[in-house]
Amino acid sequence: MLLCVDAFSTGSSLSDQVHQTPADIHAKGTSYSQMYWYRQLQGEGMKQIVLSPTYGKPEYEPNLKIEKFPVTKPDADSGTLTVKDLVAEDKGLYFCAVSQPHSDTVNL
Repeated sequence: MLLCVDAFSTGSSLSDQVHQTPADIHAKGTSYSQMYWYRQLQGEGMKQIVLSPTYGKPEYEPNLKIEKFPVTKPDADSGTLTVKDLVAEDKGLYFCAVSQPHSDTVNL
């Protein structure tokens, strides 16, 4: 699993939404089909928000408003997280990690 380099904090200025596209982190010839998005709010530990697969439906953590955190994962080389309708409580550190499929069928 690799850590995306382009993490951000919402800072003191708020806009209607923040949109992040991760930095290019892929090794040549490597395909990452799963992207995990996390956030750490002030005074709290890191928590997963959503798992975004290249194919299939995103898997959100319980009790999260899905419409607030839309994600895209159009291919193995990219993915985005958008935080909509920002409020002061959204201030924190957001980052992603990617992984390859975990299946024995890949090695056949």
